[in-house]
Amino acid sequence: MTLEEKKERLIREEWTNFTAVHNEDGRAECQDDPQTFFIMRRSQFTCWGEELVDSWYADLVNARERGRNLLSEKYAWMMQSTAPQEFCRIRQYLTFPTALSESMMDEIAKAEVEWMEKYEREYPYMAGGNRPVHSSQDSEYATSFETYLRGELHTYSEKTLKLYLDMIKELQKEGLSLAEIVMNAMVKQYGYRDLADAERQQKIRSSLKLETIRVVG
Repeated sequence: MTLEEKKERLIREEWTNFTAVHNEDGRAECQDDPQTFFIMRRSQFTCWGEELVDSWYADLVNARERGRNLLSEKYAWMMQSTAPQEFCRIRQYLTFPTALSESMMDEIAKAEVEWMEKYEREYPYMAGGNRPVHSSQDSEYATSFETYLRGELHTYSEKTLKLYLDMIKELQKEGLSLAEIVMNAMVKQYGYRDLADAERQQKIRSSLKLETIRVVG
């Protein structure tokens, strides 16, 4: 099985978990949109090597065999910031990370938040529709990039976190930004040449929208 085939297998496993996530307000629209899910996850896994892919896949399968849904747990962990009272009610059902895992999560989050801040500065039109970056911006109605990231990291095993952190350090050493790599991969799947092309076209659309508002007003 090639690396790309393993990534597709991994995303199918994630999708199975994702569609089974229970929402108190009913099934979310995105749970019936596999095309968008696969685009987002393929983009997310652009830099992942085979060992990391295998490790996260093993985490998902091992959890499923024990009756756990790591995608459900990811969203539960986000509630620690977005809905703390509700989180207190469900925290007893979650598996808490080790001190080493917590340390690795902090290091990963610091790097990725800095990359996302840079992405927002350099691609303001593309970033305009994104989540807020920082957990301090969370609310009942908005989940930040940082909180979403930490939610997912909480579901990784210690082995997977170590491999993920190794990837982050390698990107830092090479002067690359994971945020830009992921977004570049994503916009290509939507038909743009690259991230710069998507930014230009988004700027044009934004200008046309502003012009229309001025004319109508």
